[in-house]
Amino acid sequence: MKRLWILIACIFAVAALILFLRNDYEKAFIAAALGAVSWMLSYRVQIGEIVKAGEQHDNDDDGLAPHEEE
Repeated sequence: MKRLWILIACIFAVAALILFLRNDYEKAFIAAALGAVSWMLSYRVQIGEIVKAGEQHDNDDDGLAPHEEE
């Protein structure tokens, strides 16, 4: 899923460049903004995978509670 968002971000970046070169600045801005959103969504997916793996790792700890200092 992360690669999909990166691919979409690249497509929007190329579209923004083409629109910018054609002096269509409003559409270029919109394409660039959508590319930035897609790029941020790729990081959201990546962070979600890291959190999920961390939760799985926490659940695999033999069911023991962490030691508390007194």
